[in-house]
Amino acid sequence: MFVCATAECFPNLPKDEVLPTLVDLQYTAVELRLAEDSTAWCRPSTVLNEPDKALEIFRDTHRLTVASLFYDVPADDPQYHEKFAACCKMAKALRIVPLIVPAAELGTPFNEEIERLRGLVKTASLEGCLVGLKTTIGCMTEDPDTAVVLCDTVKGLALALDPSHYIAGPRQGRDFSKVLPHVCHVYLRDSTKSKLYVRVGQGEVDYGKLISQLQAVGYNRALTVDMTPLEGFEHKAEMRKMRLLLDSLL
Repeated sequence: MFVCATAECFPNLPKDEVLPTLVDLQYTAVELRLAEDSTAWCRPSTVLNEPDKALEIFRDTHRLTVASLFYDVPADDPQYHEKFAACCKMAKALRIVPLIVPAAELGTPFNEEIERLRGLVKTASLEGCLVGLKTTIGCMTEDPDTAVVLCDTVKGLALALDPSHYIAGPRQGRDFSKVLPHVCHVYLRDSTKSKLYVRVGQGEVDYGKLISQLQAVGYNRALTVDMTPLEGFEHKAEMRKMRLLLDSLL
């Protein structure tokens, strides 16, 4: 396992300052977000229509390894699958394996979500990539049992585990260890039952136990810090503290 961070950890910095800041904090890997808004690292439409330009955007990562890509595109986008296929081709060229996607919101017909995920997994597998479905409050994966059923039904589908959404969400207190064999990516921040995000050391995430459980199922990928600034606290100090904590447990 290795420590990683999302570029989204620094939403208030200019884009060209995000990666150098992570390097200064001694992170060695990063997750980059693909979406059609101005805050994303790269637009999937650019990847689809101007692949050389997209590759150039990813070329200078300031010595950081790109550990994963987050494909944050609404499923009703008219070019959803075409853009995803283009992103998979780019990921292969960049030697990036996990592509993380949001889960469907609660209330989405189960069969509809299964069809979407089967299409994504089939496309990704052609390029040697892996689809990781995020565990998120308000989505079908907020229940660990449903998350496991999705993986069992869609062969080749993996999960991007965010334990905070099981600690603070409506399923809090439920044992989510059953999802661990399906995990291909992990997001971390400190949380309590009432707050999704608190200062490092003030929450209830048992990092040592979680890492031991992941090791037991053979997990050897990223532990991705995904924290946004908390008002009144020095965010760089919090990011450094989280990196040091995780490094000490590996």
